[in-house]
Amino acid sequence: MNVNGKDKEVSKGAVLKDAVAGEDHIAGSLISIHLSTDRIKEETNDLKLLTTKGSMVIHLDDGDHARVWKDSIKKLDGIGARWITRKITAFGSFQTSLKVSREEMMYRQYDCFFSLGGFDNDTTYMMIASEDHKWAYGAGKGRIGRITEGRHILSMLREGDKILSIEPVVSEKSSENVIVTKDLEHKLEDGMVIETYVKIRLNTSSPMSCEHILVTAEKGYMTLSDVCGSYAACSDNTDVQLNNEINAVRADGSVTVRANGDGTGRILFYKERRQLLPAHNDAGTVVQGKGLIAHAKKDDKITLMTDQKRVLSVGSTQAEGKKLLDSFNVKQIRTGDTSDDAVIVEQEPEWTMHAVANNEVETFGVPKDKIFNIALDRKKEGASVHYFEKVTGLSHKPIGTMKVHFAFKGMPMVTFEGDEERGKTLYPGEEFKKCKKGDIGITNQSRPNCGLMGLRLEDSKEFGPTGEEPYGTNIIGTFKGDLKKLSDGLKEGDIVYVKEEKQ
Repeated sequence: MNVNGKDKEVSKGAVLKDAVAGEDHIAGSLISIHLSTDRIKEETNDLKLLTTKGSMVIHLDDGDHARVWKDSIKKLDGIGARWITRKITAFGSFQTSLKVSREEMMYRQYDCFFSLGGFDNDTTYMMIASEDHKWAYGAGKGRIGRITEGRHILSMLREGDKILSIEPVVSEKSSENVIVTKDLEHKLEDGMVIETYVKIRLNTSSPMSCEHILVTAEKGYMTLSDVCGSYAACSDNTDVQLNNEINAVRADGSVTVRANGDGTGRILFYKERRQLLPAHNDAGTVVQGKGLIAHAKKDDKITLMTDQKRVLSVGSTQAEGKKLLDSFNVKQIRTGDTSDDAVIVEQEPEWTMHAVANNEVETFGVPKDKIFNIALDRKKEGASVHYFEKVTGLSHKPIGTMKVHFAFKGMPMVTFEGDEERGKTLYPGEEFKKCKKGDIGITNQSRPNCGLMGLRLEDSKEFGPTGEEPYGTNIIGTFKGDLKKLSDGLKEGDIVYVKEEKQ
């Protein structure tokens, strides 16, 4: 048994969960099973006869005589052309259990059939018709199949030429010979090749697109939103801004990221060759798991791995960050609070490919008590929470940043800079009856300062965290830290670091 490129011993009667135990695989994601060569031999109807003069392909019938011939394949290896006439070429002899029949039958050019020498099945021959004719060869019709390729070899054969081997013809489709399943109780057979994940070799010339893939796949899998004949696509993370990077012909196995237009951020895995498209950045190549991509369906989940792991130290202590960066042979330059226990809140450069190429990053640390916990309400305000995560950076890193827009001692709120363009998409949510101390809110599209974020420092029935009335405010969550510690000395332009408290 081969699992993810490694030989693995499994006990007799094992099922799929036994084979994938300990492998990289996210529960509920697809697994591909490449059937064994023996299974291909059993299922194919095209076989190649390699002779001393070249090869021919025989397409087998579905009848009993074809099955007898397949059972006799081992007897045919090394067998010679016993006689050749204008009408037939005969290879043999060998033993079969065919019944004798003296009936005369019609044979067409290139038909393959059985003949019983002396009407005795101990001297059975495989015959190939060189022209149409009628004759009684002792085995009734006895037809096995028909030569479909290499017919010119017939005229080259002479008595004494041999059949060197008979092998299945493996077409591009049958060479895949893959099934995909989530059923971990699927029974295993000898010779199966199993893959539990798709692996991408990232294209370092498209660093932004590579980072997008690393962020999207950080949970260890992707869900395929669209599948067609030429590609499978993931649209999990399309609310992004990307630049045009490297273009290339989209070959079988290419991975691209749409950089502009409808569906920006969409990740596509190609199954067929397509011409280059300026809107698509060439982001990598599938180097393992092409069978998964080829046979997956819409809404299927695939475990995804990359040849380069994400290099991001944000959320670690300075000491932990050093260990992480050392593992990538990247030098750490500490800034801010440089003590071992300080928490890294910013990394420069942040993109993995730039960090690896530069061989060093700056890690900016702050004391642990300068990072404030928040709780977000995705059930009530999913779109507004999504906006908040995009603006603060919590959508792609564990610690977000909020830049103070307005703060003044004695004010009942603090406001933070937002993104007015994004804010125009925020529809009014459920109006609050009372805005409580610690509530976090965003001005929705009904008011001029849409997208502005705020934190309420005092209870109010009239105004929200950004100073707007209930209809102009979307409450997205609550502040869990010490409000006094946050607000003391806070001024315009200061950065507040926040971390989501998991519920």
